[in-house]
Amino acid sequence: MDKNKKAEFGWVMFDWANSSYSLVISTAIFPIYFLDNSPTSISLLGLNLSNASLYAFSVSFAYLFISLLSPILSGIADYSGYRKLFMRIFTSLGSLGCMILYFFDGPDTLWIGLSGFLMATACHAGSLVFYDSYLSHLVPPDRADKLSARGYAFGYIGSVILMCLNIVMIQHPDWFGLSDGKYAARLSFLSVGIWWIGFSQFAFLWLPKDQRDSQKKINLFHGIGELKKAWNFTRHDRDSKFYLSAYFFYSAGVQTVIYLASSFAKKELHFESAELILVILILQLVAIIGALVFAMISRKTHNLIALKIMIGIWAIICVAAYFVNTQIQFYILSAMVGMVLGGIQAISRSTYSKIIPKNHPDTTCFFSFYDSIYYTSIVFGTFVFGFINQYTGSMRSSVLALFVFFLLAGIIIQKVNKSSVRLTD
Repeated sequence: MDKNKKAEFGWVMFDWANSSYSLVISTAIFPIYFLDNSPTSISLLGLNLSNASLYAFSVSFAYLFISLLSPILSGIADYSGYRKLFMRIFTSLGSLGCMILYFFDGPDTLWIGLSGFLMATACHAGSLVFYDSYLSHLVPPDRADKLSARGYAFGYIGSVILMCLNIVMIQHPDWFGLSDGKYAARLSFLSVGIWWIGFSQFAFLWLPKDQRDSQKKINLFHGIGELKKAWNFTRHDRDSKFYLSAYFFYSAGVQTVIYLASSFAKKELHFESAELILVILILQLVAIIGALVFAMISRKTHNLIALKIMIGIWAIICVAAYFVNTQIQFYILSAMVGMVLGGIQAISRSTYSKIIPKNHPDTTCFFSFYDSIYYTSIVFGTFVFGFINQYTGSMRSSVLALFVFFLLAGIIIQKVNKSSVRLTD
């Protein structure tokens, strides 16, 4: 394998490594475990919070931290020459955060669970800033989409493999000589940390070495300058402004569903943990089909038409979730989520790439701005969900708030002109 091929393989293997966090910790096993092993009411800073609200606020806090830090991290990635070093630091700390979750075994160790989760969530997002910055250095623009898709595929396959192993371990602990499913769940958190740091070594071994450019001065605030450049363009460009405004609202809804759907099913529909984990795994499989279907719709019609259809389906899902009462209804709803989950994320980014100026000398600033909106949308969505749940005592009311997000997104995206989205590059 030549040097360039090794570097590309190392890059996609990092996705294989870190996607285990996204599926096992943030989506499937940990949210359910957290609700099962924390008090229903928790006193924090003089407030009595439900455990579901506390979990939502924890996600908000982690992404608030990284949204404030990411412009500085971007400056480090572009100017310090220590891209791999910082990627290694964030990966090591994120993996450690996952392993720390092993020691969270009940209400008395809740602070360990929260600390490990916050650490893993923030460091996972931080590591991706440096990971993404490698792409333009590894391949020319005409190969970037292909390598990015390959990384996504590797990440999906790797995370599903580990998830399947963890499901078997949790449902049949006796096969592994374990005492119960709870201990198996704790071992699954440990396995994510080991998987993440272990397979990341391919990236650290084969990605290009850090090279400090003596002509470049370290500018920690370069990333903030990049955001300003993108903002100055966006506020004067009608279609970019409306598109990103719509993206903010529907991304807030989508990401909140990803993080809190399992909590909703556990609290409102009383799913057993093993059943719910299996539902989430099936949802991931349906998402592949959905991504392919909407990619075809996008090609046959238009990116904006595909997005409008998906936003409409998401709005229907939120209304239906408010009224869902049985597990079979939730299964149907989960299938609907799967159909629009992968497609809306992939098409959103590709649509934005076709709206920004094709020959602009610095497209990096636009995607830094796009990522910043993505992080902020998670903060906004999860905070609103947690706040309404805390105030009303019902996650169903929180789900209706997500409907409002999609409604606003659907209204705003109507203002984006189709002609502003390039059909070819």
